Amino acid sequence: MLPKFLIADNSQEATDLVYVVHTESPRCIIQCGLDGFYDNQRIYWIDEEPLSQDDLDTLLEEAENFYENELDNQEEIYDDEEEE
Repeated sequence: MLPKFLIADNSQEATDLVYVVHTESPRCIIQCGLDGFYDNQRIYWIDEEPLSQDDLDTLLEEAENFYENELDNQEEIYDDEEEE
């Protein structure tokens, strides 16, 4: 079973962008900037876009929380490696 969200990048072509992939319905790829979730944001829909603005808002909030938590976790891992 896939996680609900994944982070992807394309550092060779889009050095300042990162992507949050939502693997559950409605599947989508959310483009965002390295400096913030809402920087350069664009949503690429794989499935039909949700009809409800509330559903979309909830999806984006969950994606943002995932993104921020992943960045924080990566910083902690990097800091731990530097200390060793």
